[in-house]
Amino acid sequence: MPRPISLLFGVHAHQPVGNFPEVLADAHLRCYKPFLHVLYRYPEFFFAMHISGWLLDYLIGRYPEDMALLREMVARGQVELFGAGDTEPVLAAIPNRDRIGQIQTFSDKLETKLGQRPQGAWLTERVWEATVIPALADCGVRYVIVDDYHFLCSGKTSEELDGYFTTEEDGRELDLFPISEALRYRIPFSPAAEVVAYLESLALNRTTGVEAAAIYFDDIEKFGIWPETYHWVYEKGWLDSFIQSVLASPIVRSRHYGDYHGAGKTLGVVYLPTTSYIEMNGWTLPAQPANIYANLVQQAKAAGWYEDNKAFLRGGIWKNFFSRYPESNWMHKRMLSLSARLASLPERQRSVAMRDKLYESQANDAYWHGLFGGLYLPHLRRAVFRALVELEAMLDSCAPRPACFVEDTDLDGAEEMYLQNGVIQAVLKLDNGSSICELDSYALKHNFGDTLRRRSEHYYYKIHQNGHGLHGYNGTGIASAHERVGFKHKIDVMDLEPDDHARGLFVDRLNGGLVSYEQEPLVGGAYCRADMFSPHVRKSIKLTDNRLHVAYRFGDEADGVFNTEINLAMPSCDGWGGRYIYRGEVPCGFGQLLELSEMTGITLDDDELAGTIELSVSCPVALSSQPYYSVSQSEEGFEKIMQAVALKLEWPVMAGEVVISMTFSSRHGALPA
Repeated sequence: MPRPISLLFGVHAHQPVGNFPEVLADAHLRCYKPFLHVLYRYPEFFFAMHISGWLLDYLIGRYPEDMALLREMVARGQVELFGAGDTEPVLAAIPNRDRIGQIQTFSDKLETKLGQRPQGAWLTERVWEATVIPALADCGVRYVIVDDYHFLCSGKTSEELDGYFTTEEDGRELDLFPISEALRYRIPFSPAAEVVAYLESLALNRTTGVEAAAIYFDDIEKFGIWPETYHWVYEKGWLDSFIQSVLASPIVRSRHYGDYHGAGKTLGVVYLPTTSYIEMNGWTLPAQPANIYANLVQQAKAAGWYEDNKAFLRGGIWKNFFSRYPESNWMHKRMLSLSARLASLPERQRSVAMRDKLYESQANDAYWHGLFGGLYLPHLRRAVFRALVELEAMLDSCAPRPACFVEDTDLDGAEEMYLQNGVIQAVLKLDNGSSICELDSYALKHNFGDTLRRRSEHYYYKIHQNGHGLHGYNGTGIASAHERVGFKHKIDVMDLEPDDHARGLFVDRLNGGLVSYEQEPLVGGAYCRADMFSPHVRKSIKLTDNRLHVAYRFGDEADGVFNTEINLAMPSCDGWGGRYIYRGEVPCGFGQLLELSEMTGITLDDDELAGTIELSVSCPVALSSQPYYSVSQSEEGFEKIMQAVALKLEWPVMAGEVVISMTFSSRHGALPA
């Protein structure tokens, strides 16, 4: 009779900060609630659970009965709680002081609200860098979980990965559990009996007398939210069957990570490379290298050597998202700057509200893109920028900034000019285009420049093939989201055309060609104006209270047609809540084409924003406005997502000055006039 094998079973529950209420309600109905209610019926089945801090607060506030059930399961010893950063940041991407603050905040929350202080921690997206060890250890975390792939990349073999290892950094020690990829792909997609038979085979194939561990820790959303899983897991009874089979097995026994860790010994010292799970390493690469990588993987699989050698066929690392997507990098560097400003304040001036807004801005989801929408989803980026704008306003009230200053915030080699008056802020990219890359209203808590440049993605080849010729799923059970090819929306070739420029505000063209500007020297002091010039056009940008003014004056030799492109991030996008108001009437919503020939003023009204933008021009211009979409993938298939309202104002070159003004108003109270 073989020795028993310990099943260390854990689930991770997370929703992005700022996700839609209907999505959260659906996730609770189809996943969180039924999962807890099934597990509650089996008190002898031990498992681990991590719920990200923002989601935990939401569930306690909205579904207290289910959270009371979880607290009871914790109290009776069935559940081991795992910690992490409170808002689910990638710890490697934030300063060490914030790592410690995030981990401590969440551990305190778990102890207060659910009655247990964690010993183990979940690493967001299993992103591993050795630099996170000191913060975790200093916060009382004794062990974390990463993928077995991480260990394979360090030279370990899969046969060795049936326990935990020890690593160290800067004098601190931390133990590491390797999550089994084989279990990740079987649970809950393979029939329950097959999964338990596989677990038993691990014990039967053991050659040593030490009790081994079968280690599973993965997204709880696979138990009800992923396609077909609600029917499979609950209606067809997969979860009940799995638990019953585990409990009936003479070989497999469920245990807590903490119990296994306390009773066992480390399998030795290990040093892991910087990496994440294997799919992530492909997602971090730009389109062309990602296609090369995918082709190499396919060739390796076809030749039959991939599984034994996949650790040596490696993609990129998580931080590549900052170099791959300038929009992600901009958010990240703005966050780092505000974190440094907060840390530099005297302690008596720092507040819990400031800390909370900083932590909200560090939530990981909007900073990257893979199988799920992430960076491509405007409401996730909006949540990050809302927190940044709110935090910046609080910091300015304690330590005011100059009205105008220049720095290279995003480290791309081109400086940015900040114009701010405490009411609104415009950030100009001082490259040749001199467009606005960020436009904030502090009262509306919104960045109107928050959009996304359309670029090629590595998965577009699937769209071009329209799913034909792709390998389909042929196994038993159901397919995981990684194995599906579907189309949520109809995708045209034009939808995939990359942009030839960043989607900023006031991107200028003369006779169809982009205008290249140079910058006037700064005057300094309370100066809140920027002046740029080209051989044919002089451009000035200034702020007065809640108004942005952009003025154009043309040289004597200028001739032809001039237009400026304004990409506005309007929260309602193409939904029912966004509309134009022109001459007292509503011609259409933001999701429709609008063309006006002699326009001097129009209003953009947005329910989600609870505010308006009044656009006025000092002379009649032609307006063409349309929704701007990007194409991305999600677990539901390929989809088009509206990123901005793209307005084009066009007029013939003329003598004198043309001034475009934008006035920001809130429905909750008047802004300064």
